[in-house]
Amino acid sequence: MRYRECYEKGVRRLQEADVPEAGLNALLLLEYVCGTGRSDLLAHGDRPLSLGQMEQYEEMFAKRAKRMPLQQITGEQEFMGLAFRVNRNVLIPRQDTEILVEQALKALKPGMRILDLCTGSGCILISLLAFAPECSGLGVDISAGALEVAVENAERILAEGSMRADWLQSDLFEQVEDVYHVITANPPYIPTGALEGLMPEVRDYEPVLALDGREDGLFFYRRIAREAERYLCRGGMLFLEIGAEQASDVRQLLAQNGFADIKVYQDYAGLDRVVRACVP
Repeated sequence: MRYRECYEKGVRRLQEADVPEAGLNALLLLEYVCGTGRSDLLAHGDRPLSLGQMEQYEEMFAKRAKRMPLQQITGEQEFMGLAFRVNRNVLIPRQDTEILVEQALKALKPGMRILDLCTGSGCILISLLAFAPECSGLGVDISAGALEVAVENAERILAEGSMRADWLQSDLFEQVEDVYHVITANPPYIPTGALEGLMPEVRDYEPVLALDGREDGLFFYRRIAREAERYLCRGGMLFLEIGAEQASDVRQLLAQNGFADIKVYQDYAGLDRVVRACVP
């Protein structure tokens, strides 16, 4: 079968399964299998695929038709221009989370130490260390499976610099002992009652531990606001990713627990996405 024929077959199969952006998904999977670029469909649509490539492509779009996320099929997601490995143990890095990284980078100075709670794939901490090579940090997660992914990503992306990142299995601050200059976190913030209404790609394939923010979605923000100051240096900064409608509640929680200079940053869609707060 030829390149364009395989693509068209994939599009039909994904459309039948009501997969969003079926054409784009079929093309990305085909490019992944063949190691091709975006122009190959037009320029080389008549090129034949090997039997192995056809079988791999059919296996992949069959998984996507079952609504498995594209990133879990390929095992990779780009974040901050870096390629992160992902699987079902970790939340797939989102572009919105880059806002948190960009703002935290502005606060970092050489020699600072970072604590990243709910680290998942390690995308926040590893990105910060990649762009602030004179800093070090600790990534914390309750999931041992997630930490395995984070360690692998650190070794691949930071290479020798992976020694600047340590990893700890802990329920938020439970096992943390040191004090840090910056704390970052993208905690679970979806109310339990809203989980069932999520897209199948999220609801059925991403870890509920990384999604479920308990009854009102604020459970982990309450804990972080209550405990974080003990783990921050004087003048230290806290950066939290939030749900688009949670800015007011999270600001209030932080102010009630003694944080100052609280600021909210919007994502690329203009929605509230990150809250920064400082220890006086």
